Amino acid sequence: MERSFRNLILSSMMYFVFLLKTALFNFSRNKGRTFLTSLGILIGVMSVVLLTAAGLGLKKYIQQQFESFGSNTLRIVPGTVIRNGQFRTGGSSVGAIRFDEKDFNNLKRLKVVEDIAPIFTTSSEVIYGKNKEFGDLYATNEDIFPVLNLELQYGELFTKPDVLKRSKVVDIGPKLAEKLFGKAENAVGNTIKIQGTSFKVIGVLKSKGGGFGGPDLDSFVYLPYRSAYIFNPDKKFLVFAIKFKTGTSIDSIKGDIKEVLLRRYKEDDFSVFEPTQILDALNQIFGTLNIALVAIAAISLVVGGIGIMNIMYVTVTEKTKEIGVRRALGARKNDILFQFLVESVILSLFGGLMGLALSYLIIFAVQSFFPAYVDGQTVALALGISSAIGVIFGVFPAKGAADLSPIDAIRSE
Repeated sequence: MERSFRNLILSSMMYFVFLLKTALFNFSRNKGRTFLTSLGILIGVMSVVLLTAAGLGLKKYIQQQFESFGSNTLRIVPGTVIRNGQFRTGGSSVGAIRFDEKDFNNLKRLKVVEDIAPIFTTSSEVIYGKNKEFGDLYATNEDIFPVLNLELQYGELFTKPDVLKRSKVVDIGPKLAEKLFGKAENAVGNTIKIQGTSFKVIGVLKSKGGGFGGPDLDSFVYLPYRSAYIFNPDKKFLVFAIKFKTGTSIDSIKGDIKEVLLRRYKEDDFSVFEPTQILDALNQIFGTLNIALVAIAAISLVVGGIGIMNIMYVTVTEKTKEIGVRRALGARKNDILFQFLVESVILSLFGGLMGLALSYLIIFAVQSFFPAYVDGQTVALALGISSAIGVIFGVFPAKGAADLSPIDAIRSE
């Protein structure tokens, strides 16, 4: 019994190898046609893989960015960007209130608050000698560094006395430092100009990453918020970034913050949220967008499948007499069906593998500035789709070949 089963497996494998060799021989005789037929599958698989890789890469990148900001943090912003606990990407702060130092002082008195950074942001040209670069200004206080997990690479960080004395000092990101000074370490001790005002660079931060789809964190300029009142004459803040003490309930700290701010504002005037809420909202958006784009790209797979079906019909027509001879010599309908089905699947898989290979080359080429990422599931999906296309669009020509009458097939010209 065991021996007969082993012989059955062996004969099946030999038969499959025979069909494989036959298919490859036929393809080698028509290289141009084989390539052009596979082109639709190639483009479709490449599109699906690249779009999926882009979606996965962006998701992973954004997650890393939010994780790098540390835990136990909250943001307070003007406007209604939070509704029923959900972050509203369409939320507006048009005509909304702006926070001030009174709000800052009231919030920092809360016992659950470990660090709180008031933030006013703007973009400006940063000048050193003949070098000019645009950077994002973060007018804030010394607590911004622990709240955002910012680490020092060279020099020193500005302190509370720098804020109180309105010292004209800044800490800058490493990318901006390299652009202005050639090397990041050369920045410390030099003076830059921002909107005509001179500031001394006292520190360069470690790389934080960023820049894709958002502000480049390594090109930020951090300066004492009181020193930046020359750029912010209203003395208002756009955001409060808070780090609360470990062990504190999120709902509790949100309740305390709202209690403080509701003394001056209405509930719709501000929103308190965790950075993870933004992450969840962005993941939803990217997920939906990725599905839509992949669905659009899948249309090219259908077109490629139709191309394979047409070519297989042509192949059946070309081999009609051969099919008749094989049937006359004892080949079963299933043998003919399987032969053409294998050819169709191999043709489709060939396009899928080429599409996958090209996708990897493109991803490798853009990896330095685009966070694309391919996982095993995407590879399996690409190969699975290719095989499925081969089966679905190859079964009709294969069945047509199997159903041919041996006598009529032999007589055909």
